[in-house]
Order: sequence, then C-alpha cells, then structure tokens
Amino acid sequence: MRNPIRRRANWVIVVTYVVALLLSIWPLPDWAEPFRPAWLVLTTVYWCLFLPHRVGLLVTFVVGILMDSLTGSLLGEHALALLLVAWVTLKLHLQIRVYPWWQQTLVVLNLMLLYSFVLFWVDGMLGYTQGSLLRWMPVLITTLLWPWMMQLLSALQQRYQVS
Repeated sequence: MRNPIRRRANWVIVVTYVVALLLSIWPLPDWAEPFRPAWLVLTTVYWCLFLPHRVGLLVTFVVGILMDSLTGSLLGEHALALLLVAWVTLKLHLQIRVYPWWQQTLVVLNLMLLYSFVLFWVDGMLGYTQGSLLRWMPVLITTLLWPWMMQLLSALQQRYQVS
C-alpha cells in the first residue's frame, strides 16, 4: 500500500506552479504592477535546481504557454524566456546547488536578466517599446525574493518528501 504522504508529494510541484501562476496574474494596483516579481521564474529555477529529473523543459514550456494564455501576451513569449532560464539552470544545476545562498542569488539575478532581456527583445520586435527603468524592477525584486522562496520550497519539499 502506498504512503498517503508520498502520493500527495506528486502534487506539490503542480500546486507550487499553480500558486505561481495565480500570483503572476493576481490584480495589483497600478502603482504596484511594475514591481510584480516573476514567480514562475523563481519556481522554475528552484525545481530545475533541486529536482531536475522531475521538472524539465517540457514542464517549463507548458507553464510558459499557460502564462502567455493567462496574460494575453504573444503566445510563446514567456515560454521561450522560461525555456532559456530552465535550460541554463538544468545545464548548470550541479554547480549552482553547491553555491551558498548569496551566490545562488547572484545566479538568479543573471537568470532574471536573461528572462527580462528575452521579454524585452520580443516586445521590441512587436513594437511595444518601454524605456522606463521600472521595467527592470521585477529583476531586482525577484532576485531579492530568491532566498525566502528557496527556504519555502525547500520546506515543502522536505515536508512532503518530494524527490
């Protein structure tokens, strides 16, 4: 007979992605919108770092397409940016995992810069130029949230024995 906690463990990853999607589309006041963190990037980086055999490029692509559908952006825009972040994370996950938290935070900063650059590039190709410095605020906010997000997801992973 299977352990009930073990059975629920399969859904922890799905639930974290659903929560990240909901936080990504949750309505915010107009003044707070430019400060919205990239919850999907944080979730994807964590699961690609610590469970690369469970969360890979296919999961990332599906989540990216869901994000594009929910936000009404160009289909594939977030999927492409998330795929690049996931690919780099999966390629370097053995090295990044042994870094202390502050070096991992610097890696997340670089991954967020890559993610934002791809979105900025696609928006520029479509003619949606936005030259404001506020465009780079999610990079900073997301990077600063990494240590807490890592602690939260690590606690969930240990609590439900996700492996």
